[in-house]
Amino acid sequence: MAIKIDGSSLTIEKVVEVARNRADVELDSAALDRIKICRGMLEKKVEKGEIMYGVNTGIGEFSEIVLTDEQIKEFQKFLIYNHSAGIGDPAPEEYVRGAMLGRINVHAHGNSGCRPEITNTLVQMLNKGVTPVVCQKGSVGACGDLSPMSQIALLMMGEGEAFYQGERLPGKVALEKAGIEVPGLKARDGLATINGSNLLTAMSAIHLWEYNRILKMAEIAAAMSLEALLANMKPYDQRLHQLRGFSGAVRSAKSIKKLIEGSDLVTGKIKTKVQDAYSMRSTPQVIGAAHDAVAYARKQVEIELNGVGDNPIFIPEDDLTLTGANFQGTPVSLPMDFAGSSITMTCVLSERRLNRMLNPALSQGLPAFLTKGAGMFSGMMLSQYTADMLIVEQRILSNPASIQSIPAAADQEDFVSMGMNTALKNAQILDNAYGILGIEFMAAAQALDFRGFANGRGVEAAKKVIRKYVEFLDIDRPLYADHNTMKALVKSGEILDAVEAEIGSLE
Repeated sequence: MAIKIDGSSLTIEKVVEVARNRADVELDSAALDRIKICRGMLEKKVEKGEIMYGVNTGIGEFSEIVLTDEQIKEFQKFLIYNHSAGIGDPAPEEYVRGAMLGRINVHAHGNSGCRPEITNTLVQMLNKGVTPVVCQKGSVGACGDLSPMSQIALLMMGEGEAFYQGERLPGKVALEKAGIEVPGLKARDGLATINGSNLLTAMSAIHLWEYNRILKMAEIAAAMSLEALLANMKPYDQRLHQLRGFSGAVRSAKSIKKLIEGSDLVTGKIKTKVQDAYSMRSTPQVIGAAHDAVAYARKQVEIELNGVGDNPIFIPEDDLTLTGANFQGTPVSLPMDFAGSSITMTCVLSERRLNRMLNPALSQGLPAFLTKGAGMFSGMMLSQYTADMLIVEQRILSNPASIQSIPAAADQEDFVSMGMNTALKNAQILDNAYGILGIEFMAAAQALDFRGFANGRGVEAAKKVIRKYVEFLDIDRPLYADHNTMKALVKSGEILDAVEAEIGSLE
């Protein structure tokens, strides 16, 4: 069933369905009517010669230059040409599909002034699998993602490039093969296609969907490590966290307790310390804080997904044109900097639990570096090196991009969000997180094999999946293959799916 686009009901889950899973979309009929009404208003204003930014004027520093009637016809083409100025490898198709979806949802409000043919072409491109080739780098996240969105707009003129059925093709060829007509660009059409932070917002939406999953997997890894380290489970009593009041901590404590249900660790059979180290007993507070950061970012991103991110904005009911800065990416880049840092923080905590399992002075009787042959063998000693390298990279990437503005366009655009930098670095933070948690999972499974007691149902379900892919480290072997296997396993979500199938959702 197609996902209906109406301007107000786009969620992160729907973005993932369309962008990644290629669900069809359908433009709501009322939204189409709004687009037509707005276009009618704009055309009347153009006929009257009313001055409107980006319609019959130049853009940026050239906004005071009024265009002639002949120039208006050609301006949108040259606007798209000169803004198609990115650099680097093509962005993943799911990001570009998400950006097109977001742009359709902006148009659906009926405040952008483009012809309905432009919006309908974007819909057809999504439904028929034509994805523009878009350079990953070049946007400063204000005036929208101008460079990447312009590479999408090139297809509106039958130009640029696109991926179609696994091939990289000239844009015109891709559209012809898919049976999509080239709509061309008339007054306002080009700017209405590009003037919003749609790519960085789509990337952020997809990252947030992944962040929720990675935090749940961090809780599974934590539960495994806590069992291996013979943790005192009193710090995971929900009542403790309810008294403080942070919802993320309550959620995290509940999930970890649920994962360990059925373990010998909670029956009194195993002696535990009166109080454990911070890296063990403050896990709900730390992962919970990340949950809260991600929840805030989700709220902000969904507002942006359903808002009118454009300039100028046309209000047909008031016969009014307003110029402003609703393209500014800061409302997304600031919370997403925060969310990305929360994933780094979660990974730092993961490495500290890993350290306690490897260090014989801290591991409650586990063999040094989780090997039976200390001296001859080094076990997982070097796995910690790898995790540490990934974390340092995450820490560097956690420097906020939203405060890194560099003025552009002769200081007309003198504060920009750098939200694309936020989105790009968050993708790498996430990629590193898969590897860091994969190493903790691998170490925890090794440690639990040494322990040999009954594990919690959720922990046991996770361990079974890990052992499908990575064998017990009996004698030393090259570990890079295991590390990459575990990274791919975490990224796939198979551990999470198996655990939730066994004990229910960790939400």
